[in-house]
Amino acid sequence: MRVGASLLVVFFGCALVSGQTQRQPSERLDNGSGAFATGRYRNLFVEAGRSQKEVSERVNAAFQQLFHGDPDTQSVYYPAGTNANGPLAYLCDIIHSDVRSEGMSYGMMIAVQLNKKAEFDAIWNWARTYMYHEAPDHPGRGYFSWSMKRDGKPNDEMPAPDGEEYFAMALYFAQARWGNGAGIYNYRAEADRILTDMKNRPLIKGQTAFGPRTGEAMFDPEQVMVRFTPTSQGRDHTDPSYHLPGLYELWARWGPVADRPFWAKAVTVSRDFLQKATNPVTGLAPDYANFDGTPRAGRGSSNTIHFQYDAWRTAMNWSSDWAWWGKDVRERELSDRLQAFFESKGMATYGNLYALDGTQRGSSHSPGLVAMNAVASLAATHPRARQFVQALWDTPIPSGQGRYYDGLLYLLGTLHCSGEYRIWTPK
Repeated sequence: MRVGASLLVVFFGCALVSGQTQRQPSERLDNGSGAFATGRYRNLFVEAGRSQKEVSERVNAAFQQLFHGDPDTQSVYYPAGTNANGPLAYLCDIIHSDVRSEGMSYGMMIAVQLNKKAEFDAIWNWARTYMYHEAPDHPGRGYFSWSMKRDGKPNDEMPAPDGEEYFAMALYFAQARWGNGAGIYNYRAEADRILTDMKNRPLIKGQTAFGPRTGEAMFDPEQVMVRFTPTSQGRDHTDPSYHLPGLYELWARWGPVADRPFWAKAVTVSRDFLQKATNPVTGLAPDYANFDGTPRAGRGSSNTIHFQYDAWRTAMNWSSDWAWWGKDVRERELSDRLQAFFESKGMATYGNLYALDGTQRGSSHSPGLVAMNAVASLAATHPRARQFVQALWDTPIPSGQGRYYDGLLYLLGTLHCSGEYRIWTPK
């Protein structure tokens, strides 16, 4: 069931864990003024003049094309046989011909939002079968390989935290919509396990197929911030697009009880961080950043100090946080700032890569960025916001070689803008 104001009392003062009532050790959490408190989700397309029927048809068409369209030119979702747990399927980055935890977790979030249990379970089965590390001495234990070949062999056995963040949230929502099943389909237990490891997993040094690695918790305990990776190469910095304060609010209510105060603190830390990491004039964020918000050059590339492909998603993160919680008015100012910048570059022609000061570095007008800029309208206050919603509506569903990243962001953006990206409350 969807959250409503009458349901909120169950989350304060106690929590249901494994059938037992336990006291929640954190202070009472403020519900804010967004959809969590009201149960109302804005449909920006209807606000812009489209009918509900048109919007529903667009959402369905995008899902059908990207999940069940022509496998050579349209779909990113591929059935892959069965095992003892049932059907398997993966989402493929067509350009790189690999399976990424990012896309698998996005696919699960899309499926649970649209009530597509068969697709959800098939994706989860593939991820748990091929990507997940169970061995106690593996440096990625409790995590998912971030990149795999289509046959299930790893390209890299270490994780990228955005995958785990979306896996955990999608699993909580799945328990809410469909209830728990057995084994890997005990969604709540699987989500709790991922979330516990993300925060608490100890340092493990061990062997992978690519040599020795070291892995630890995905969140820095002192910074209370998500790391770029939990490895020795990525532990000391972050990725602004991995900051998901809207999700952390839910984990502070629904996650393992002992860790709820940590997630409650992470909400405030990430909201503040997004303000520090974005340019005060353009609203642009870098791909990688230090914990203080300053841009960070990646290993072997200085381009990560700029607004690139990862950073497109930051607008979705702060704007959906506003839509769900309505707590930090700075997010509204940030959306207005970002949209003013892109409007100044030409609505139909703005590029996709920039230095943070607004110097253009890439000329492609990417559907994925168009979608993320449309989601910014959930928080924006200026009338220009409707132009960005219309721009997404006018953008064809991505196809061809670039359909993986552009397509998944397009579908996520369409769900956000149609009011179909919702909080599903665990039973």
